[in-house]
Amino acid sequence: MRRATAIFACTAIFAATAGPCGAETWKVTSLDWQPYSGSDIDDGGHSVQKLREVLARAGIELEIEFYPWARAQRLASTEEYVGYFPAWPEEVYEGFVGSDAVDYSYVGVLSHRRSGVEWSGLEELFQSHKVGYVRTYTYPEVFETLKAQYPQAVDPAPDELSLMRKLSRGRNDVALTDPQVMLYTAEKDDVFNIEVLHKNIERKALVLSFRQGEDNEARIDLLNRLLRQYPVAEQ
Repeated sequence: MRRATAIFACTAIFAATAGPCGAETWKVTSLDWQPYSGSDIDDGGHSVQKLREVLARAGIELEIEFYPWARAQRLASTEEYVGYFPAWPEEVYEGFVGSDAVDYSYVGVLSHRRSGVEWSGLEELFQSHKVGYVRTYTYPEVFETLKAQYPQAVDPAPDELSLMRKLSRGRNDVALTDPQVMLYTAEKDDVFNIEVLHKNIERKALVLSFRQGEDNEARIDLLNRLLRQYPVAEQ
């Protein structure tokens, strides 16, 4: 069985790259979005590690470069890079093609412990509270709609660290982000007054956003076939 798997991997990568097995490196941009991806984590973050392990089955090496998110996406449009990762499907912009899910994250609601926030639905949050979010993220449609409907209620932050600090100091009543990211960031900053009000408003796939181009067409097909054959375990 292992021999058959190895033969499949070599055959797949040879067909996709017209080169010898193990001869290709995929260069991908990313952001510090720990614990999913991070420049100061040994394995690059658990989502990066999942992508690396899947690609390794086809003899492909993964090279990650970390930048602020907007810059990571701009750089990924050049031929030097395969694409950017990890992205929510809403963040697969024009000129890119999203893969199947490599991993999963969640969009949740967090608050500082003395906020006293009470709510029965998302719209009530925007009607009655100051809502923080990261301005470089493209959130699921329901959040983007509420942000546009209640502009006086929202407070954008440049990154997760700023979002966390605003929330912990009471400048915002709630924050919208992945709870794992917020709590990981808070712990690294020795902040312990943040709590999760709702862990899973929406479950989101994390995909590799491939730059559109003839050189990437076989790569997209290969990664999707690998993901179907070797499904990743959800964190």
